[in-house]
Amino acid sequence: MLGISLYLPANNRARYPYQALSDGDRIQLGTTWLQALHTPGHTWESTCYVLTGGAVFTGDTLFTEGVGRPDLEATGDEARARAGALYRSLRRLYELSADTLVLPGHSAEPPDFDGRPVAAKLSELVARLEFLALAEAAFVDAVLARVPPPPPNHHRIVELNESGAWPEELETLLALEAGANRCAVR
Repeated sequence: MLGISLYLPANNRARYPYQALSDGDRIQLGTTWLQALHTPGHTWESTCYVLTGGAVFTGDTLFTEGVGRPDLEATGDEARARAGALYRSLRRLYELSADTLVLPGHSAEPPDFDGRPVAAKLSELVARLEFLALAEAAFVDAVLARVPPPPPNHHRIVELNESGAWPEELETLLALEAGANRCAVR
């Protein structure tokens, strides 16, 4: 298509060609690189990407106002297991420098579109998100108790993500992904 490589966390869900990344793999970008940091919880294949220079792209693992919900496409027992995995994944992120800039995949609230990224320092999030200081069992209970209603378009987003398809109309794409997203537990 465009002649560029598509990199994804190793998974059995994508139905199109890609280069699989495992924990610790690096993608070289000129003089800098991204390193894959496997962070299961929101999904089993969830992965964050640490950028040289002090930033981490957290996708749906850690938001500026919460953490990734572990319940979508999961049974009750699996949601509990994924919440435990999320707790351990967040502990891996805490090993990064406190000054690391966290850049989530989206936000729980509509962004201001003011030209500023949706981002925060890791130390700010650890201080602000109170339930992140809980022990694992209490964290799991707190996260599962705070799970919001599922997004009305969730199944369609999963279908498109797994197939690699794009909706024909831009309006459909915007309705599916733009603005607030219910992937965060706050």
